[in-house]
Amino acid sequence: MNKKLKLWELDRVSEEQFKEQEKYPLIVILDDIRSLSNIGTFFRTSDAFNVEKIYLCGITATPPHREILKTALGAQDTVVWEHRENIVELVKELQSQQVHVAAIEQTEETVMLQDIHQLKAEKFALVFGNEVNGVNQEVINLADSVIEIPQFGTKHSLNVSVCAGVVLWEFAKRYI
Repeated sequence: MNKKLKLWELDRVSEEQFKEQEKYPLIVILDDIRSLSNIGTFFRTSDAFNVEKIYLCGITATPPHREILKTALGAQDTVVWEHRENIVELVKELQSQQVHVAAIEQTEETVMLQDIHQLKAEKFALVFGNEVNGVNQEVINLADSVIEIPQFGTKHSLNVSVCAGVVLWEFAKRYI
């Protein structure tokens, strides 16, 4: 029999230990995310995959907000975050610090997610876009690469927070 573990049996690090542990060189940038539930989910997923920082850009709401807290489940207190009004300035700033900025989007020229091992940078900032309009075209134009998740159904889109889980896991595998 394979017994399901209880929460206290998972041997998770404490909030203090998490804050002190070395993070993976991954930054998440949210580009005008509208859904508060999606924002909270980004916090929770970023905590799970040991992300260094989240930037909340443009109209993306910030904690504390009841709907964000409901899905973040406390991760808004463990993951370092900052709000930036201007995503273009942020992208340029990160690139000047040798951070590889990758937009997660579908464009004419992309790196498929299964091929990210070809990207040789040490540190990445992953830009996730608005639920309706995706990543801003100006940000795509500035990005060092565009990463696409292969999809095999009829919809050719994923909820942005689902997208985050898929992409962050692929990047986290580089560091474990």
